[in-house]
Amino acid sequence: MATIVGACATPGPGHPPTEPFDPYEKQNRKVHEFNRSLDRAIIRPAGKGYSNFLPDDIETLIGRFAFNLSLPASVVNNILQGNGKGATEDTYRFLVNSTVGLGGFFDPATEMGMPEPTDTDFGETLYVWGVPEGGYLELPVLGPATERSTWGKVVDLFTNPLSYALESPENYLGTVASVSAKLSDRGRYSDAIDSILYESADSYAQARSLYLQNRRFELGGDSAGGGAYLDPYDDPYSDPYEDPYDE
Repeated sequence: MATIVGACATPGPGHPPTEPFDPYEKQNRKVHEFNRSLDRAIIRPAGKGYSNFLPDDIETLIGRFAFNLSLPASVVNNILQGNGKGATEDTYRFLVNSTVGLGGFFDPATEMGMPEPTDTDFGETLYVWGVPEGGYLELPVLGPATERSTWGKVVDLFTNPLSYALESPENYLGTVASVSAKLSDRGRYSDAIDSILYESADSYAQARSLYLQNRRFELGGDSAGGGAYLDPYDDPYSDPYEDPYDE
């Protein structure tokens, strides 16, 4: 925890609260251009081809399966956050959908009126523990993040009990399903993502703004500067909570 807290930079007293905290912007923009090139050359055409090839119903089933396999990690994070109610509800949902729902391909838990899943991660756990958001980062391939969420992504690699309970190669099912679902979503939402990456006046600033607003909304309005900011590159007609790199 000391390492994580110490690694998360915080805005100085002179930083305007209405602006994003982006101390690594020069490096981030280089990574952003790399991600755009990778998307244009490989991810975008692969996603569109994958989505066009698979029927919509099959894509939905894969997405459900991937999400169901991620629920045990949410249970662990709920416990770490002291959210016993969320941990219990996610456990019941996972058990119902893994059995009656045939491994999670179907969602009888929702049809039975069970509460919505929490869908939490270790980045949110760090937020609950009081770790500051830190500076904005753009990660290679993974896209927008913050210092806190980056640490969370690293720890999330080890928080899913299924990765320890299942033998190889079955323990890689979650990773394969998740990559498949994200590739499918890249094809499904191609127009919206393309408008951000290739039609914005400044795609880096637009992606940064959308990610930070979406993430802070998920965490209940948390921000690095003590309040939400308004990015000058925001499109007033776009969805402020849409993450261009999210599922």
